[in-house]
Amino acid sequence: MSERVGRVRIGVDIGGTFTDATVLDPATGSVRFGKALTTPHDLVEGILTAISLGGGSPADARTIVHGSTVAINAILERKGARTALVTTKGFRDVYEIGRINRPDSFNLFFRKHVPLIPRDLVFEVDERVLYDGSVARPLNNDDAGAVAGQLVAERVESVAVMFLHSYANVAHERQMVEVLRVAQPELFVTASHEVSREQREYERTSTIAANAYVGPLVSQYLERLEERLAADGFAGSLLIMQSNGGLCDIMTARVQCIQMLESGPAGGVVAARTAGEELGLDNLICFDMGGTTAKACVLQGGKADLSTDYFVGGYNEGLVIRIPVIDIKEVGTGGGSIPWINDAGGLRVGPESAGADPGPACYGRGGTRPTVTDAQVVLGRLLPDRFLGGRMTLDTAAAERAVREHIAVPLGLDLPAAAAGILAIANATMANAVRAVTTERGLDPRDFTLVAYGGAGPLHAVEIARELAIRTIVIPQAPGHFSAFGMLTADMRREYARTHRARISAENIDGVRALIAELESEARAWMAGTAIAPQAISLEYAGDARYVGQDHSVTIPLALGADNAASVRTIKAAFDAAHQQHYSHSAPEEDAELVALRVSIVGTLERPRLPQIPAGGVLPPPEAVAGCRPVFFERGDAVEAVLYDRAWLRAGNRFEGPAIILESGSSTCVPAGVGVEVTLHGHLLLTVAPA
Repeated sequence: MSERVGRVRIGVDIGGTFTDATVLDPATGSVRFGKALTTPHDLVEGILTAISLGGGSPADARTIVHGSTVAINAILERKGARTALVTTKGFRDVYEIGRINRPDSFNLFFRKHVPLIPRDLVFEVDERVLYDGSVARPLNNDDAGAVAGQLVAERVESVAVMFLHSYANVAHERQMVEVLRVAQPELFVTASHEVSREQREYERTSTIAANAYVGPLVSQYLERLEERLAADGFAGSLLIMQSNGGLCDIMTARVQCIQMLESGPAGGVVAARTAGEELGLDNLICFDMGGTTAKACVLQGGKADLSTDYFVGGYNEGLVIRIPVIDIKEVGTGGGSIPWINDAGGLRVGPESAGADPGPACYGRGGTRPTVTDAQVVLGRLLPDRFLGGRMTLDTAAAERAVREHIAVPLGLDLPAAAAGILAIANATMANAVRAVTTERGLDPRDFTLVAYGGAGPLHAVEIARELAIRTIVIPQAPGHFSAFGMLTADMRREYARTHRARISAENIDGVRALIAELESEARAWMAGTAIAPQAISLEYAGDARYVGQDHSVTIPLALGADNAASVRTIKAAFDAAHQQHYSHSAPEEDAELVALRVSIVGTLERPRLPQIPAGGVLPPPEAVAGCRPVFFERGDAVEAVLYDRAWLRAGNRFEGPAIILESGSSTCVPAGVGVEVTLHGHLLLTVAPA
């Protein structure tokens, strides 16, 4: 095996249908892309294939940045480890009871969340720490030893340790972890203080249970990935994309496996920020549609909000995970989503997906049920001989057969109407995802530019924009590989948080400063192991605040000046403004309190850019026109659409729809009335007239 460290940087994103790789050579500025079908039986195989198709190899890489669906899929599919939970005596049922959220009071079909750990694998140990960290009862060593013995007998693979108020005092959890590791060294053991040191027992229990549930699978996967890359000559740094939009080292990822939950979508949001900087746009709606899901996120002033609570499976019935996650709304609608007819005769789309194997019917891999991708083929928006740059030929007859048999005939529709209906339902669902991060939070989508990416995003972008009255769309360069590219533009980042309850008053500011300094020290100690230059390190400070007497809080930037009284005024004003934004009301005359303090440390890495493209005239060059074909746009008959090869478009080119813009990893659908301008950085700027 060669020990030579290469020069290229590689970003890899595993999706439900495809695995994408971006290979960047900083010396020449060249960027190459590879896309391969995801290989569920061995995800590493798909990674290596995608890298190879991108013209790279692990031996040539200085850095590989990776985002994966391993953690989220294990939870959604309930395919994690046999896991046990060890908790404080008397609190065995916290995890199962949960919060009893009932968002829809009159829903007769409401289902409570289903824990990842069954009650018969929840064990109690006699100990008690109070909210202020003082010890009411020391850890009972006999209890701890007995529980360790029971876990051995139960043949569990992973254990989560979560004691009451351990956010304030971690000693008992550390003792229990040591007992378990001595009793059974091969166990994956994780304690709540290693992932979250914030109050709310159910949220911490749910978080650490999920971390333990996916821990063995993620750890083994990362170990296997390291071994396979090393066998292929990789001697550089393997970094992992986190849900907060930053990177971490692989050792951190093995301990805090749950941080990888939304690593792929986070990469796309980071890339959208970079594209916005190039275009001078900082208010963006990020719309990412892949093979299995569609995601929406908002950037305001070039920044995405971080949510501290993430619900796997949605708020209504999902499991809460308390980690910092880019505030992304996700729906089970993607290119591989399967349309179906419910008992009332209504057409539905998803959340079940055909995935990569067998995939949509048009892939010719044995799939017989229709998908959103099959509907696009039926409508003529995807060219069978140009899919994946011609490496994969789509089976039009199979797509038509699937849509006809499963949708058109049962509903008494002709084939184009059935396919258009599938897309209309899918688009309505995805538009609601955008509304969830805009109008439901007091934002007007018309004030934003829509950035559409993912393999399927550009096909649906105009219809989503029209649904929301958005006038401008950006289709970035290489949209089908956008998340993988975004991972190469991310920085090292880690969040530190601690519960700290104190009224926002001058006499309490010194205590806030002391805890902030402690968190900052922890953050700098972690960053010191990453070889980031001191001048490239920055810190962000925030706090969770609420009015006294409230239950829930909002997160605000924390500005601490030398003057305590001035600091109080600044913090209180920021909280009142944030409360007004979130809830449309505030009470400046009321006292407020901090309930948690947060420090984020960022190590800035070299941020690559996609290369600029050659300039041209207003009209696209003749070689950019790849022909014409009839295409169904929205309602009505098929119209003749011009086919453009994006590789030949030049900066400054302008044209209007109806058109289909072709490229290796995606296709862009441009109905009549939509103008297209090609920017210097190769992005497509679409101007949408009202429907």
